[in-house]
Amino acid sequence: MKGGAVCAARRLWSRPFPRRDSSEGGSHGYSPIRTDEDHAAAVREIAVLWGAAPGTPEAERLDVLATLVDAYEDRRWPTPEVDPIEAIRQSMEMEGRSQADLAELLGSAPRASEILRRKRALTLPMIWAPHKAWRIPAEALVKPYKLAA
Repeated sequence: MKGGAVCAARRLWSRPFPRRDSSEGGSHGYSPIRTDEDHAAAVREIAVLWGAAPGTPEAERLDVLATLVDAYEDRRWPTPEVDPIEAIRQSMEMEGRSQADLAELLGSAPRASEILRRKRALTLPMIWAPHKAWRIPAEALVKPYKLAA
């Protein structure tokens, strides 16, 4: 969750949420996630709530916890910025894809080779193909990057 969800989580974080223990004030059960222990507890509760029916209090709690966990993880373990070619390479490695798979996606083996060797810049159709087929975030693919000389 990026953008608005993170901002919403930060707004939620700045509020004093009641603790789960009603003796600490209130019965909402929301608490900011400040430590790895808080994070682990929230993740365990998310696992229990997963699949809650939409519109139920459980689904609402799941949504709030997921937002808080996402914001905590972004702060605790920031994702290093990678350029578009590294994003493609990482996706290929994680999913067990080859340069031939990229060539099939882009429509040409020489084009895939030129892209991976940074000899050719990605065009909008080349960005769209791995975004749709491999679910690589478009934001990761549209960043400027240097071509090889």
